[in-house]
Amino acid sequence: MRVAVFGANGYLGRHVAAHLAGSGHDVTGIVRSETAAADVRAMGLAAAVDDLSDNARVAALMADQDGAIFCAQLMLEDEARLFRVLISAFAGTDKALIMTSGTSLMSIPTGGHWDERNYAEDEPFTPRPQIAPRLDNEALVRDAQGVRGIVVRPPIIWGNGGCMIIGEFYHSARATGKVCHVGPGLNVYSHVHVQDLAELYRLALEKGKAGALYFAVTGEVAYGTLARMVAHHLGVERRAVSVEEACEIWDPFMGRIVLQSCSRQRSPRAREELGWSPREDRLDILDECAHPAYAAAPPRKDPPWLRRKN
Repeated sequence: MRVAVFGANGYLGRHVAAHLAGSGHDVTGIVRSETAAADVRAMGLAAAVDDLSDNARVAALMADQDGAIFCAQLMLEDEARLFRVLISAFAGTDKALIMTSGTSLMSIPTGGHWDERNYAEDEPFTPRPQIAPRLDNEALVRDAQGVRGIVVRPPIIWGNGGCMIIGEFYHSARATGKVCHVGPGLNVYSHVHVQDLAELYRLALEKGKAGALYFAVTGEVAYGTLARMVAHHLGVERRAVSVEEACEIWDPFMGRIVLQSCSRQRSPRAREELGWSPREDRLDILDECAHPAYAAAPPRKDPPWLRRKN
């Protein structure tokens, strides 16, 4: 299949694009700069540069594609506009349109404590009010007529030195001299290795059902455990911080939505419907904490979609 991967230069996008190409698909990476395009071409893939603001241009890029996978990050309103364009471009074709969402949508604020709640695909839950509009964008894709609209909602993604959450613990050590976690650090997030997740995208592209939601879960880990592993590797102490302190060390989204919360999932639909399963040598996220890429990472910046209040 000819497949467009939006954000093919990013951590998830480049793994998805490379895996699809290695599985025989004809991949074009859609990126927003010539520098990013050069990175994609260096992987041996075709690349197209588009800032995603011109609807007609985006639609034209989709004319010869058999499917599209969205791994980029946009503000929610821009994301909704883009998906309307893609749905219109694919209308009546049953081509695959795969949206990447995230399980922070399902996070439960605990102040760093454990919570027993755990969800499979399509089980009812109460979304975080701050990011509940993401459900509207998911519904836009899943309810699209004449398009095989699919949503993948990953948990923590790790592997090959690119895990954002582990990187955040390294950032706290740079910023404060200690590895910080919120409260007692007993809050738990599900996780998946990026290469196992890339395989889920391939399976969803090839045989996922219209309107489906798929999770990809290989285990779960407490943030305090990750912090302990990073602190041990760096030879520094850990420190429990409040949610307010976390917002200062990181940013309001990380402090209030992600790092103080539990978010636990299961993935029976992906396993049963797609035949997806993780590789046994890609289950232990704790080994990832010592990857040299985290210590060598540049200073942290707020994500481009974050808008701080003045």
